Amino acid sequence: MPQTPMTPPDLSLRDIHLPAEIGYWPLAPGWWLLLGGLILLGLGVLFVFRFRQRRRLRRLALRQLDSLQSLRGAELATDLSRLLRQAAVTHFPRYQVAGLTGRDWLEFLDRPFPERPFTTGVGSVLYDAPYRSEIVIEDESLISLCRKWLRKLPPQPLSFWRGR
Repeated sequence: MPQTPMTPPDLSLRDIHLPAEIGYWPLAPGWWLLLGGLILLGLGVLFVFRFRQRRRLRRLALRQLDSLQSLRGAELATDLSRLLRQAAVTHFPRYQVAGLTGRDWLEFLDRPFPERPFTTGVGSVLYDAPYRSEIVIEDESLISLCRKWLRKLPPQPLSFWRGR
């Protein structure tokens, strides 16, 4: 039997098939790594921002303390007492601090120190110095004590998400 040549319509050939277009999903591993790195970077920036914000008022109080170093006597004691009270009201709940006066206030200031320098030491002048016209104060040691107290302040409560 002789073979008959086949013509193109008789052949069951199909045209050239191109591969499907490359889609955006699923992402290649490099894109996943980049996305993860951006998320980590964003969280790191947020953490640093919140860390610095919580300590911002402490830094401000320390700068105000530095500006008080030129004062002497009762004026220094008055301004130091006012500064410590402002710092306490901003870092602690108002109901714990706002009503404290006299010895109770000094005992509150003594909380971070086991040696109680405000009730028995150099800080005791804050009890009555603002009300006396002539008083001898160890200015440098009192400023140093107040600086130590300000540095021991707890960080401010987070208010980033609460809308304050």
